[in-house]
Amino acid sequence: MNMKKYLNFQHLFLWMVLLGTAAFSVSCDSDDLYDPSFENIDNELQLSISEESVALSEEDKSRELEFIWSTGTNYGTNQGIFYTLEIDLEENDFSFPLEYELGKETYDFSLRYGVLNDILQNTYGVEAGDSVDLTARITASVGGEEDMDQVDVVNFTATTYQPLTEELYLIGSASPNGWDANNPIEMTRQGDEAVFEYTGSLNEGEFKFITTLGEFLPSYNMGEDENSLFYRTSDDEPDDAFEITEAGVYNIEANLLDGTISVTTVDDPPFSKLYIVGDGTESGWTVDDPAEFEQNEEDPFIFEYEGTLSPGDMKIFAGPMGDWCGQWYRPLEAGQDITNTDVEQNSGCDVDNTWRITEETEGRYKITVNTRDESVEIEQVNLYIVGDGGPNGWDINNPEPMERSGSVYTYTGPLGEENATGEFKIAKFKGDWCDGEWINSASNGQSISNTEFIYTQGCDGPDNKWKLREGEAGDYIITVDLDAETISIEAQ
Repeated sequence: MNMKKYLNFQHLFLWMVLLGTAAFSVSCDSDDLYDPSFENIDNELQLSISEESVALSEEDKSRELEFIWSTGTNYGTNQGIFYTLEIDLEENDFSFPLEYELGKETYDFSLRYGVLNDILQNTYGVEAGDSVDLTARITASVGGEEDMDQVDVVNFTATTYQPLTEELYLIGSASPNGWDANNPIEMTRQGDEAVFEYTGSLNEGEFKFITTLGEFLPSYNMGEDENSLFYRTSDDEPDDAFEITEAGVYNIEANLLDGTISVTTVDDPPFSKLYIVGDGTESGWTVDDPAEFEQNEEDPFIFEYEGTLSPGDMKIFAGPMGDWCGQWYRPLEAGQDITNTDVEQNSGCDVDNTWRITEETEGRYKITVNTRDESVEIEQVNLYIVGDGGPNGWDINNPEPMERSGSVYTYTGPLGEENATGEFKIAKFKGDWCDGEWINSASNGQSISNTEFIYTQGCDGPDNKWKLREGEAGDYIITVDLDAETISIEAQ
């Protein structure tokens, strides 16, 4: 039962006794109706805990350790009672406690095993696998009365565990990114579980997993067989890797909790090519020679297109060429707004829904189709000035945005204000250095009078930048036309 219900029941019982109306009786051996607070008729503060010896574990990290206490007394003052719970190492004697101010009418508090494990290791420095003696103290303070505090203490022990990683990365000669620990393939975590998945292309070769970018240890290697994982923390331990004997598309699922792994081949994507069609696109209304999506090299189920969309309609064609009643990715409604990505893969001419682009939504877009889960992402393309030669420096989380008008992007403002000989490049994204496409100068340290440029992806490089020369700092207009693929940099 809830402690507040226990106490309300107690108060009702005592009130009826005082009135001489004992209209019911309780059997002394009734477990269902037994309430230990009945024995506490003086409202003495009492603290209890759900477990006095706690074995924390990854499997039970969502389980809760509960602290429960009785009301205590306000000594007939009619004042509210405020509760404070403290938890500390027993040896500290509450010199460095965790303190929780819980206010009034609160008679329980819970800590998840995972949270308590994190506190013990990161706050108190307890090593994984160690057992430690802890103590908890509840203090009941009567509002406005300084000398009426009531205190009760309970001791308990807890054994910590090594938490599993929240990130897992694929590296190796079988990986599209090779053995580069600074640029591995990030596995997809399945919800809150310790299960990680990757579906995509693998080369003939070897692979294993790392948990930290740039670090080869700790790693998850092949264990006793090809279906088991081994957690490796030292160079002295075996460094066995999993093997891919034939290049292809694979699904890898690694379960860190039970130490298992499955590697299965995946059928080819349902379509080898996708196309954009419609009067709002560069293709117009043709299925004979429409503009083509680019198939992702690492994951052939992913197709990407970038281009300027004008007022009009669009849909996505999957072939065969010349057949209007062939395979399509269409929105769920006719004239669906381009910002609504609800989609259905279908064929035929009976349902012919299209996305609608208006004057308000026209512009440069990147469209990504995932043929594995039949989803579509439609994102407007933005450009940003990045570098110490620009106004916001090397802050990829908050770069200087360029003004957008269709396929033309413009920056008007200072260059070299913070660093008169600084550098800059142009990003199509923000938030992570390796998370999108760059517009780089054709050569590194290139003069701003030379507007030749290249596109690079993520951290693949080369990481070329324009560089200001002595005396060139000042106000400029930078114009990028992505359709025409031109850049101009003009002093003001």
